[in-house]
Amino acid sequence: MSDYNFGLTTFDQSGKLTQLDNSLKAVSNGDTSLGIRAKNGVVVATEKKPHSPLVDVEDWDKVYPIAESIGCVYSGIGADARLLVRRARKQAEIYKRGYNESIGTNLCAKKLGGIAQDFTQSGGVRPFGVSLLIAGYDAQRGCQLYQVDPTGAWWCWKASAIGKNQTNAKTFLEKRYNDEMELEDAIHVALLTLKEGFDGDVTSKNIQLGVVRESTKKFQVLTSEEVQDYLDQLS
Repeated sequence: MSDYNFGLTTFDQSGKLTQLDNSLKAVSNGDTSLGIRAKNGVVVATEKKPHSPLVDVEDWDKVYPIAESIGCVYSGIGADARLLVRRARKQAEIYKRGYNESIGTNLCAKKLGGIAQDFTQSGGVRPFGVSLLIAGYDAQRGCQLYQVDPTGAWWCWKASAIGKNQTNAKTFLEKRYNDEMELEDAIHVALLTLKEGFDGDVTSKNIQLGVVRESTKKFQVLTSEEVQDYLDQLS
């Protein structure tokens, strides 16, 4: 009999859940995504590489709004990300109807972590093969950046990266990040980080950015024209 364990809720002899390790590998195989928290906002950025040149990239998003002041980016399986985003939007709407105010970024990440964790110990399901970086603003905590993993774990970060080039991207961010960074500088660092490990030329068609500005308190997915303007500033 093979020693390989396909059971979701069964620990192996080393104390690991094999399918959780596999879900984290799915994240590591995904396109690189990153987020940076600045003094006056948060930026999330991701590679957007279609699997075929015939794919219409204008109809394909990897940065999603969740609530008016919260949005996210993902690495891993896109279908899993869309399911989690739908769950997050539902939780945000329930909270707003119940308390007449927008859900906080911390609580949004906590609820998504709880959903992901449920899928690690329930029969008939599998863990999500995706990690999310959640950017948002709320009155209590200001601008925040959270990461939610398939394990259900969630953390608050100053800057983080997920996906296939996450190790090099985090090293690059550690060298460039500082606590006094303004949002415009953070956007430039995000673009430089993506360019550092990008296979080919970075254009406004193969990357996507989203920002939360403290001045507007709203999450915005940048258009291709706005992304191109930032790329032109780097040249």
